[in-house]
Amino acid sequence: QGTIHPFRRTHRSVLGRLSQELRLVTSDRRSWRILAFGALNLLCTGCLLMWCSSTNSMALTAYTYLTIFDLFSLVTSLISSWVGMKKSSQLYSFGFQRLEVLAVFSSTVLIQLGALFILKERSVSHGRLLVGTSVALFFNLFTLLSVRNKPFSYVSEAASSSWLQEHVADLSRSVCGVLPGLSSVLLPRMNPFVLINLAGACALLLTYLLIEIHNFVAVDTASAVAIALMTFGTMYPMSLYSGKVLLQTTPSHVIGQLDKLLREVSTLEGVLEVRNEHFWTVGFGSLAGSAHVRIRRDANEQLVLAHVTNRLLPLVATLSVQIFKDDWSRPALLSGPLPHGGGAGDGHGHGHGHAHLSSSPLPPLLPDPLTSTPSKPLGPPPEFSFNTPRRPHSGLGLAYPAGPAAQGLRPGLLQGASGGISCCT
Repeated sequence: QGTIHPFRRTHRSVLGRLSQELRLVTSDRRSWRILAFGALNLLCTGCLLMWCSSTNSMALTAYTYLTIFDLFSLVTSLISSWVGMKKSSQLYSFGFQRLEVLAVFSSTVLIQLGALFILKERSVSHGRLLVGTSVALFFNLFTLLSVRNKPFSYVSEAASSSWLQEHVADLSRSVCGVLPGLSSVLLPRMNPFVLINLAGACALLLTYLLIEIHNFVAVDTASAVAIALMTFGTMYPMSLYSGKVLLQTTPSHVIGQLDKLLREVSTLEGVLEVRNEHFWTVGFGSLAGSAHVRIRRDANEQLVLAHVTNRLLPLVATLSVQIFKDDWSRPALLSGPLPHGGGAGDGHGHGHGHAHLSSSPLPPLLPDPLTSTPSKPLGPPPEFSFNTPRRPHSGLGLAYPAGPAAQGLRPGLLQGASGGISCCT
């Protein structure tokens, strides 16, 4: 009945909350496809691990890790779908966009660590080596081409090329010179996940042929090392890029665009300076930033804010701009104390109608750290020896020292004269 209403307390357990989020995810048809491919992946991975145990092949074990990576990729795609559904309820925060970045980083790092723990000396039997290679290649390519994985697609395009992609790109340019129709597939660079699956399958096929024909068992270890190095080299740029996103660094591929937009903002009407700017990626394809804009005192804050926002908003989705006016103080005519002057009158205590103060060189102007306008530093307090028994006038704002010589001082009209400042009584 009152004005203040307390928040509702939810008494759901952890399992209840998980079931609620699971119902939210399964309400989309695309999530059902991801879950179906996840079940097939578990079945295929179990068969491959049994064949790896029966053949004792390190190369087939290294290639099976790519199938495990497909499972991580499907989980990341499911998280991305869930994050897209939760964006509408997160109005005043960044939401769960960083969760999919963390999923990509964890998947790539775990596969790199798994690729380093396959080296183990053992005898190899090539009975199911070719069958396991065929099943793993078919399932990996079918999963990559059937399920749209937005986070990994963005990372593979934004991250730098791996050494395997660079070498294949050199060969692709030579092939496309003979067959220009393949340029749309091979250039500018191939999909890293498709490339690592094809390269691993070729290494396993070569291993099978050498063991079958020449009984050269040591080639299995060499193939395992080659597949592990290719896996590590392919996943490392993606781990590096997603790690920089988690550290809130400015992405390198948008630095040029940001510099151009900031130069345009600095040339807007009324803008004096853009400083303290910082831009970082919240999630994949989502850029956030903040900046301080100093404007003229006669400029319209709302108009300048609208122009600055319109320039930066196409690139920076979450933007915070602080507008403040140029806070410089105009120095008063006599804001500082007067310089030290000489004696007044004729030296016998009788004045001639005015006191003449001797001139001294003005101190240099020092910049004020709070404003952009130089200000005069405060000097030593003035010393006067006027003998005129009058009361000082407080309207001019002059600073007089305390003492018997200054109690009866009354300044009159101030006039500028060559050689000093005259104080007339």
